[in-house]
Amino acid sequence: MPCPFRRPSRALASSLALAFLLFCLPASAAERTRLRVDDYQIDAELTPHTHKITARAKVKFTALETINAASFELHNGLRVTKVTDESGKPVSAERIVQDFTVRVQLPKELNKDESTSLTFEYDGTLDSADDSPVPGLKLASIGDDTSYLLYAGRWFPVAGYGINRFTATMNITVPAHMVVIGSGKQSVGLPSAPTSKKAAVPELPTKTYSFVWDKPSFPGSIIAGTFQEFKSDEAGVDLHVFFKPIHQNLGAMYAETAIKEFTYFITLYGVPPSSTLRIAEIPDDTMPSAWAPELAAIASRAVTEKVNYRLLANTIAHQWWGASVSPDSIDDWWLDSGFARYSEARYVESAAGVAGLEEAVKDMSVGALAYDTVPLATVGKLDMFSPEFQSLVTDKGAMILHMLRWIEGDQKFDHTVRTFYATYAGKSAAATDFQTVAEQDYGDKLTWFFTQWLNSTGAPEFKVKYTVYRLGNTKATGPKGEKAPGFRVVGQIAQDLDLFRMPVELKIDTDGQTEKKRIEVVGTDSAFTIETFGKPRRISIDPDNRVLKNSSDVKLRASIQRGQALVQQGDLAGALSEYNKALEVNKNSSLAHYRIAEVFFQQKNFQASANAYRDSLNGDGEPRWTEVWSHLQLGKIFDLTGQRERATNEYRQALQTNDNTQGALEEARKYLQKPFEQQKSNAKLD
Repeated sequence: MPCPFRRPSRALASSLALAFLLFCLPASAAERTRLRVDDYQIDAELTPHTHKITARAKVKFTALETINAASFELHNGLRVTKVTDESGKPVSAERIVQDFTVRVQLPKELNKDESTSLTFEYDGTLDSADDSPVPGLKLASIGDDTSYLLYAGRWFPVAGYGINRFTATMNITVPAHMVVIGSGKQSVGLPSAPTSKKAAVPELPTKTYSFVWDKPSFPGSIIAGTFQEFKSDEAGVDLHVFFKPIHQNLGAMYAETAIKEFTYFITLYGVPPSSTLRIAEIPDDTMPSAWAPELAAIASRAVTEKVNYRLLANTIAHQWWGASVSPDSIDDWWLDSGFARYSEARYVESAAGVAGLEEAVKDMSVGALAYDTVPLATVGKLDMFSPEFQSLVTDKGAMILHMLRWIEGDQKFDHTVRTFYATYAGKSAAATDFQTVAEQDYGDKLTWFFTQWLNSTGAPEFKVKYTVYRLGNTKATGPKGEKAPGFRVVGQIAQDLDLFRMPVELKIDTDGQTEKKRIEVVGTDSAFTIETFGKPRRISIDPDNRVLKNSSDVKLRASIQRGQALVQQGDLAGALSEYNKALEVNKNSSLAHYRIAEVFFQQKNFQASANAYRDSLNGDGEPRWTEVWSHLQLGKIFDLTGQRERATNEYRQALQTNDNTQGALEEARKYLQKPFEQQKSNAKLD
């Protein structure tokens, strides 16, 4: 939640380095929450050179039912040395490695609604993903250049991840040359002198940063390192951009974009919990982005001269959806991820127009249907970090909002979302709460809509059958009032979901003006009659993609997305199976052939890889970047097999495309000068 895990999109709104897609929610997180953490008082000292953290966390919590023990999640790389109760007496604590929890036996039974506190003392080394709560994904790391302690990394005792809102005071001690970035009111102590001049390894002077967040939320992420800070107070936003020195010249551009996005979301939703925003660069060895109150973090690979405004918009939107309004349960997670995703799409619409929104909606449709295996209302039964869970809560959640906008109309929809935000700002909310607000604006019950998209699976695949009749001379009126022969179109919209109900737009292109009509589609067959001035030439259903629906393009791209997720998991055979399913939909898909070629290249099956890259070049050319990168990859194969002349020919053909997607032209020039000598990670392109 406060560390959003997102599906990749073609616009690089999120990176393909989604290692988090592999991993599962621990069993403990799915159990009923028996306590609520109210407040943390954390003192932590980071020693970057040895990757070590030494910490003390006082946890105040309230029993939600009568309990005699309390369980908290804690990174397995951290060793608990002591736990004391409210009076300072030691209590028994059991470390359960299987679900990275610490179970503490309370000194006495705690009745429902009673509060107490426990103090944990712990330390450990954080420099790999080996003991991460999400196996294989680094969520907490301490290093000389950059340290990051993300809430999802459970670097302090956590209960009710992403659901339990809390306040916090965090005192973080680091070497004096480092900067610490966190949530809340900040103060910095004076640097301290080294404690021992005779130590084998001289100790550096340190400095302590204090952060106080006094409104229940998720202030659980800390970033520390050497950064160049860029400040701006434009439009009343207290903005701070913390980039690595190599990217310091990009701070002004990102600040300008961030302010535009921040203020745009204010106009859409209202004032966020704070007017302060800290944008921080994090290493590429963790997730593509992360957030906390007042904090938006993006990976180094996204900090480029062309601002990745989609990823930035999504991350900033979590100040409203997550930091302020949060889900009441895991089943309601789409109220966080889905709202942020659609916020991203709305900003794309404002920046790039209707065409930009249409591209974003196509991406969301693919994600929504790629893993449509369980109803969105019951996603809590899925692994939280699985591709199924992430696609559903992010993309299907966003598509629900997009469809509701079509049903209500822009004005009512915007009022619905603003009202929902104003009502639940600083609180948790359930899907039923959002439905209630939407129904008030809509003026009628929307049970049919939310039941269909939250409690069911699947989407319609529309087909249309129709007959055109010519009318008498006075039956139709032209755009200038003239009388002329007209036409009547009588037809039927068919789809295969018996309980389906949605308004759908029908567009009729004619010799004269284009006709549009809103048709209420109910059940498998819905009749319509439309009169037109000009002779109908083509009829299209839902031309502006207002409704989540299946199509050959969606099926193709969904198979490719599933294949990419399997590649990330190391299941290359499964990935090839998904890519071949895409070819069953469109045997000329350049993208499917390209992905197959990538798998063979990874397996060092160079002949099969070369054949697949050639198939990509001979395919439909969609997306356009497949041409330049197929030539590049063919050049690498020829270099690896000692055929330099053929390799240089491919690099020259890559240059002739004049397509510099992800630095393709620079790479072609590089290998024209010097042969490709060893396999490197393939560029992952959307």
